[in-house]
Amino acid sequence: MIDSALDDRVFHALERNPYISDRNLRFETRAGRVTLRGQVGSYFQKQMAQEALRYVDGVSEIANELEVTWHSNPRESKSSVGLEAIA
Repeated sequence: MIDSALDDRVFHALERNPYISDRNLRFETRAGRVTLRGQVGSYFQKQMAQEALRYVDGVSEIANELEVTWHSNPRESKSSVGLEAIA
């Protein structure tokens, strides 16, 4: 069951987080569980993505499957910036 209201709350919580501005994130919500996928540039950003969702109404569990990747070229890390819900 897809909860579009929860999707919206999760999307906005991640979007507002200043620590994960360069993001290539996807998330999926199902029955209060949020699964984060994609790539971030540091372990700090990975943790901040999870912390952004900690107090979102309706989130009962967070599965943080984000991968940490370091890019030698700063342009590479910004080439595929995006945030999306997985349907």
